Amino acid sequence: EPISDSPAGIMVKSMLTGMAEYYSAELSEKVVRGMTENVLKGKYNGGTIPIGFKVDEEKFFQVDPLKAPFVVEAFQRYNDGATMKELMNWLNDSGVTTNRNQKFTYNSVQTLLTNKRYIGENHFKDIVMPDSIPAIVDKDLFEEVQQKIKKNSRAPARHKAEDDYLLTTKLFCGMCGAMMFGECGTGRNKIVHHYYKCATAKRFKTCKKKTVRKEWLEDLVIAETMKLIQDDAVIDAIVAEVMELQEQENTTLPLLEKQMREVENGIENMLNAIQAGVLTNSTKSRLEKLEAQQKELEVRIAEEKIARPRLSENQVRFWLTRFRKLDPNVKSHRETLINTFVNAVYLYDEKVLIAFNYKDGTKTISFNEIAAKDASEGNGSDLGCFAPPRTPVSNGYRSFCFTCLEKGAARVDSNSCGAVAEDSAKTAQWAVFSSAARAIHTRPPRTPVSEPGTGVSVLSALKRGCKGGFEQHRPAE
Repeated sequence: EPISDSPAGIMVKSMLTGMAEYYSAELSEKVVRGMTENVLKGKYNGGTIPIGFKVDEEKFFQVDPLKAPFVVEAFQRYNDGATMKELMNWLNDSGVTTNRNQKFTYNSVQTLLTNKRYIGENHFKDIVMPDSIPAIVDKDLFEEVQQKIKKNSRAPARHKAEDDYLLTTKLFCGMCGAMMFGECGTGRNKIVHHYYKCATAKRFKTCKKKTVRKEWLEDLVIAETMKLIQDDAVIDAIVAEVMELQEQENTTLPLLEKQMREVENGIENMLNAIQAGVLTNSTKSRLEKLEAQQKELEVRIAEEKIARPRLSENQVRFWLTRFRKLDPNVKSHRETLINTFVNAVYLYDEKVLIAFNYKDGTKTISFNEIAAKDASEGNGSDLGCFAPPRTPVSNGYRSFCFTCLEKGAARVDSNSCGAVAEDSAKTAQWAVFSSAARAIHTRPPRTPVSEPGTGVSVLSALKRGCKGGFEQHRPAE
């Protein structure tokens, strides 16, 4: 019915508008209240049902026995090193589809791996209810996958290259502190060369750090890591640190064991009182409460030990010594060594600093030392570690280098013994090496992105081995 424009009509319009707003707000409040109650009860709130779940008639989440195993397998595969693209292809090849009957895409795989409903969390707006729906994935596995997703997001191009760059996310420029990433180039002879380059030098041209050959640097880090694990003193230090980390990490079990000792002492005191003839109703009641508390603590301690298996020193030592049998020429073994023991690598023009995953595990290697060692072994200095200069070296500079070499050789021939021969060899060596190292930087390394020497990678690797059995996850023979 039309409403007039009279003063009374204006008042009626205002009243009707206000009533409509009231009913709308009330309906919205009821909907939010209903959805909040559903979350608190662990019920389905609408929207797409995640793969691996189904909803019963009462709108409660139930595990889908047909698709849930694929969810667990996807998490396990990603944690073991598979990429999201590989997971996408595997799910599609297995005939698994999303709950909308569509093929998996990169984004749908990422959504699957980050969905907290798989660990039992139900949420609506800012309301989160843990353990309110059936969990499909173990919480520890879920957290490890989230850390890997976060880590891999910082290195999106690692697996796009034909060759994996093993030090990606661990290699930093010693001059500016930026991360170094992999790149490749084709030489005049059509051979592809792989390098690590400073991100600041690549994007902003403000860092003068030279690129370094990938194979040379990775071989150097692998060799130093193998030296590390061959040292019995280092193994002893890592074992001690892992045991200490276990004590710091698990605070619940020592507390439960302390409560158990107090209860056992209380029971013993009550029994002594009964033997002394002190037997009353309160004594009997107190003894029954202590015995019930003892049984409850026994169950909780057993559950805690199962949930957080404790590694013995012998297990830790056995696991670490197995790494000595890894082949540094096998790609998967190289990845295992770097991911387990190397925390960060800081690269300068004249040295490299390797921070290992244990306290005081920092090794600084001078390129001068490497060149001197190679020269003493008759291998010559490895100038191939640096990329070739963009600006051609002048013929005059080349002549200077070869002149120094000729003079050094002549002095060695005429003075075959004594300090003169040694001095001439050093002079010739330095002349060649100076073409690779143009400047000496004495600036100390920046603080690594993740604090070195924590031993977390070693401990997490040990825990994975403990969960699946040492025979299954131990390093290959």
